[in-house]
Amino acid sequence: MTRAYDDLLAYVQETQALASVAGRLQWDQETMMPKGAAPQRAQETAALETVLHARRTDPRVADWLDKANDAKCDEVAVAQLRHIRRDYERASKVPARLATEIARATSTAQGVWADARTADDFSAFAPTLEHVIALKREEGQALAAGGDVYDAMLQDYEPGTTSTDLDAMFGVLRPELSALRAAVLDAPPPDRLAGDFDEAAQMKLTRKLAKTFGYDMQHGRVDKAVHPFSSGSGLDVRITTRTSAQEPFDCFYSTIHEVGHAAYEQNISRDYLLTPLGRGVSMGVHESQSRLYENQIGRSRAFTGWLYHEMKDAFGDFGIPDEEAFYACVNRVSNGYIRTESDELQYNLHVLLRFDLERALVSGDLQVADLEAAWNDRFLADFGFAVDKPSNGVLQDVHWSVGLFGYFPTYSLGNVYAGCLHEAMRAALPDLDSQLSQGDTAAATDWLRQNVQRHGGLYEPRDLIARARGADPSEAPLLAYLKEKFTRLYGL
Repeated sequence: MTRAYDDLLAYVQETQALASVAGRLQWDQETMMPKGAAPQRAQETAALETVLHARRTDPRVADWLDKANDAKCDEVAVAQLRHIRRDYERASKVPARLATEIARATSTAQGVWADARTADDFSAFAPTLEHVIALKREEGQALAAGGDVYDAMLQDYEPGTTSTDLDAMFGVLRPELSALRAAVLDAPPPDRLAGDFDEAAQMKLTRKLAKTFGYDMQHGRVDKAVHPFSSGSGLDVRITTRTSAQEPFDCFYSTIHEVGHAAYEQNISRDYLLTPLGRGVSMGVHESQSRLYENQIGRSRAFTGWLYHEMKDAFGDFGIPDEEAFYACVNRVSNGYIRTESDELQYNLHVLLRFDLERALVSGDLQVADLEAAWNDRFLADFGFAVDKPSNGVLQDVHWSVGLFGYFPTYSLGNVYAGCLHEAMRAALPDLDSQLSQGDTAAATDWLRQNVQRHGGLYEPRDLIARARGADPSEAPLLAYLKEKFTRLYGL
C-alpha cells in the first residue's frame, strides 16, 4: 500500500461518516420529524449536500488517486480505488449548485408528495414533480456527457447495467408472467384473511420476525413509516414497517423485506466500515436479499407453517383452518393497485410499468401533465381494471418525489438475482425446509451472508451473483420457481 492510498481512504471515511449523518436526517424526516420542520430540514439537507459535494470533488482526491498505485495494492484496496474513482468522476461532472438544489428540492418535494397523496390530488404535486425532473434531467445530462441520460441515471443504482440490458431481460419476463397471471386468476382463489388484527400485537410479532431473520437489534430498530424502508449501514441500520388492522401480512412481509436489506448492511465485513466497500454493491443485489428473505424463504410452505402457529398465538383463531390453507392464503394472487402489497407473481408487472413511464419522463417523450392518464391507461392494459384514485396509482410511491429515477428497475433485477441465488442456496442446503418449518432461518441467512452479504462492494454486481450461483445471472431460475410454485398452488 502507499501513503497516498492511506490518506485517500482516511479522507473518504470522513466523507462517508458525514453522508451517514445526512442519511439519518432522511430517516428522521420519514419517521419522527414534526411536519412543520420541513422547510428547515430542506435547508439542513441542502447545507450538508453542499459540504459533501465539495468533499467528493476535492482536487486532492484526484491527486491521491493518481499517486495510489493499483499494482501495489491487494484485492480489497483495488476495489476501494475502483469505487472511489467512479464516485469522484461522477461527482465531478455535477455542478455544486445543481447538487445542492437537488437536495433542497427533493427534501421539500417529499412533503408535497405526502400531502398530495393524502388528498388524492395529483395536480397538487405535478408542479413540484416537474421541477424535480428538470433538475434530475440536468444532472443526468451532465453525467451522460452526450450519452444516454437514463443509462447515466441507472449507474447510481446498478453500475454496469444499461436500459438495453434491462429491456432484454424484461422482454422475456413480461409475457411469461402475464400468461401465468391470467391462468392463475382464472382458477378458484384460496381464502383471504378477514377480521381485525390488533396493531400492537402485529408490532410485537413483527419484531420477533425481524430477529428470526437475523436482524441485530443492538445495531438497529423498528419504527413505522408511510412507506417502509431500510436506512443506514455498518453499526446503525434501521428499518420501518407499517400496520393496518385488516392487513397484518402487509406489516409482517414489509418487515421481512426490509430486514433483508438491513441484514445485508449489518453483515458486511466490519473491516470495510465507513469505506466504499462497506455498503451494498448495488440496489439490484440489495433487492435480491430483501425479496429472497420475503418470498422464497418467508412465503415458502415450510416457513408459513411455522408462522401460522405464531399468528394463532398472537391473535387466537383467525379463521384459517390449517397450515396448508394458510400457505395458500399467504400466497393468494388477487387484483390490487399497490406495488408493495402485490403478490410475487404480479409484482414485476408493477415495476415494468414504472420503468417504462420514468424512461419516457426522463427523455421528454412523456410530460408530467400527461403522467396520471398514461399511468392509468397502462395499468388498465396490464392488469385489466381501472385505477380508482391517485393514491392507488401515480401517487402511491415516494421514489419520484425524492429524485430516484433509475431505481425502479432494480426491483425486478433484484427478483432475477434472487431467483439465481435461491436455486444455488437450495442445492447447497437440501435440508432447508425442515429447518424453516421450525422457524429457523439460520442456514439460509448464513449462506447468504457468506456468499453475498459479507463482501459488500468488493465485487461488481453481476460478478457477485455469478460467484454465488456458479453461472451468469439469468431470468430462467425466477421464471421456473414462479411457474412451479403457482402451478402447484392453483392446481393448473
